Amino acid sequence: MFVDGRKNNKGTIGNNGGRKPKVEEQKLIEKLSPLEPVAHEALKDALAEGKPWAVKLFFEYLYGKPRQSVDVTSEGAGIVVPEIIWRQPKDK
Repeated sequence: MFVDGRKNNKGTIGNNGGRKPKVEEQKLIEKLSPLEPVAHEALKDALAEGKPWAVKLFFEYLYGKPRQSVDVTSEGAGIVVPEIIWRQPKDK
C-alpha cells in the first residue's frame, strides 16, 4: 500500500530524543549546585555594571518573558504568487 516502506518502520525503543531521565537531571543539579553562589555574584556584578544582557536576564526571571506578537499578514513578505491564466481547450 505504501511505496515508501512505512509499514516496515518499527520505530525506536526508549526515549531517544526527549527529556533526560530524572536521574541524569538530578546529577547535573548536584554537580552545578556548588557554583550557584558564584553565578549569583557574577550576575550581581554584571547588574551593577549595567550590562544589558544581565538586566534583561534578571527581569525575564523576575517577571517572565513578555508575550511575543507575530505578524501573520503577508504584506511586504516578499511572497509572489503568479497569476494563473486558464485557457479554453481548442475545439476539434
